[in-house]
Amino acid sequence: MKLQLSIGMPRNPRSAPIFDGLVAPEGIDLVPTPVHPSELFWRQLRFADFDVSEMSMSSLMMTVARGDDRWVGLPIFTTRRFFHTEILVRRDAGIASPEDLRGRRVGVPEYQQTAALWTRGVLQHEFGVLPQEMEFWMERNPAHSHAGAVGFRPPAGVTIHQIPYEKSIGSMLLSGELEATLLYITDRNLVDRSRADLSDHPDIRPLFPDIAAEGARYFRKTGLFPINHGMIVRREILERHPWVALNLLKAFDAANAIADRQRMEHADYHLRAGLVPDSYRAVLAAPIVRHGIAANRRVLETAALYSHEQGLTPRPMRIEELFAASTLDQ
Repeated sequence: MKLQLSIGMPRNPRSAPIFDGLVAPEGIDLVPTPVHPSELFWRQLRFADFDVSEMSMSSLMMTVARGDDRWVGLPIFTTRRFFHTEILVRRDAGIASPEDLRGRRVGVPEYQQTAALWTRGVLQHEFGVLPQEMEFWMERNPAHSHAGAVGFRPPAGVTIHQIPYEKSIGSMLLSGELEATLLYITDRNLVDRSRADLSDHPDIRPLFPDIAAEGARYFRKTGLFPINHGMIVRREILERHPWVALNLLKAFDAANAIADRQRMEHADYHLRAGLVPDSYRAVLAAPIVRHGIAANRRVLETAALYSHEQGLTPRPMRIEELFAASTLDQ
């Protein structure tokens, strides 16, 4: 069986073996197309361009909640990060802590995107800052946004302005029209338009001075490693060929194992060279990412809770509604 596949670029080492053909799902001939995730999700939600692809977990929950049954989720989780550590602020805005974001003008590429969902959830549950207490400015316009593709409307009590097309999050941060942004994307694609390099700009800094320390603090406290993107497959394909779901999951598990071996080879080099204390060996050897429902249920249920709390879905979506039935006990 030949299936059109798209995985967001730049390539993730945990899915690269699939994309490169090093690992092939049994009985499936994948035809890969590289597309930036921002553009990929818009294309899938609006045009359904690919048979199998990455998908924003937030958008998947929203489409299912709205009765769009074109897609079935696969518990293959290609990207995850501590997204709240990526908040940027203007140095002159007087924002010294997350609590200082109340009443501020805050940029966001896409209000419904999963990175923004997690960041708002952390701001609410860790620091007591509600989405209703910030003024959001969204960069993606209705014709080229995930929101436009699913008919999203701002939740009650939440202020979302549209950034004019001639401006961007980057330009508005530099001019002082925005005081912060939840996320900043400069990669060229059809939906994002910020281009200014803010990484070392004298007027801009991360909200959290020590990003790694904040990520470690959050993980130690909550045990959550937020999931951003999963995989989806056309429902019509699974209805005709139910075996496709588990064969794809098995292949991505094999690709993940390759990435883990490569990571440990890199870690072993540093351990042998004395660049990393040997006491870290057990920590480094522990799996970082695992696919499947069992290893990720709590993270998925937390994302579903945040989606409902933030008015993106009318209720917390159940895992059984989102993923292929054959994968639920994996």
